[in-house]
Amino acid sequence: MLAAVALPPALAAVLLPWRSSLANTDVALLLVVAIVAVAANGHRTAGILTAISAALWYDFFWTTPYERFTITRSTDIETTVLLLAVGVAVSELAIRARHARRTVIYDTAYLSELRSTIRLVAAGRDPHEVAEQVGTQLVTLLGLRDIRFEPGQLLGRPPQLEPDGTMSWGETRWNIDEHGFPDQDIELRTGSGGTVFGRFMLTPAPGTAPSLQARQVAAMLATQVGMAFAQQEPSLGSRSNRRGPVARA
Repeated sequence: MLAAVALPPALAAVLLPWRSSLANTDVALLLVVAIVAVAANGHRTAGILTAISAALWYDFFWTTPYERFTITRSTDIETTVLLLAVGVAVSELAIRARHARRTVIYDTAYLSELRSTIRLVAAGRDPHEVAEQVGTQLVTLLGLRDIRFEPGQLLGRPPQLEPDGTMSWGETRWNIDEHGFPDQDIELRTGSGGTVFGRFMLTPAPGTAPSLQARQVAAMLATQVGMAFAQQEPSLGSRSNRRGPVARA
């Protein structure tokens, strides 16, 4: 935000010694470069603010009468309006490109986490070892303060993180995107084939609100723990299915 306010007037002022020889349109293009630089490293508000600041200081320093926020020539009006419009447009494009790049980075990281856990399950490793690795992954993925794995019977009715990344709390749905995680432990079940083998109890850090995609990946990782238990104890899964998937208190 500081760069959005300060960079355009600084750039417009630095070029003043060449005002007699430098075309106004060249200055406008340089100001567009400044807008892109801020937008690519900031956020939408900063980019738009830079575009407005660039248009104002272009008018002040580079249109007649100089050093007044007044424009008398129609060509200068057109250039100023175009500078503002192009600045807003390229700012939006830069922000979208940065968002797309960040999405690719996150997707690659999520895929890497899933692959490493799937390899453990495919190798037939001890399910508690799989649960330990997944617990470490969940702490980073969801921004948790603490986590514990509880195999076996499920007790109580804490808020529950669902496989689709939403959250149920009793009979209601908790809007994580709007309110963040609730300030208490959250249940994430580990199941496979309709059988629940245990759960992770998640203790979120204050103000944590992970993205829907991160929450969905967390549910997939928990499912891998359930698959590890199912592979090791098929008879347990068979008995659990006959008497119902969950014992609740």
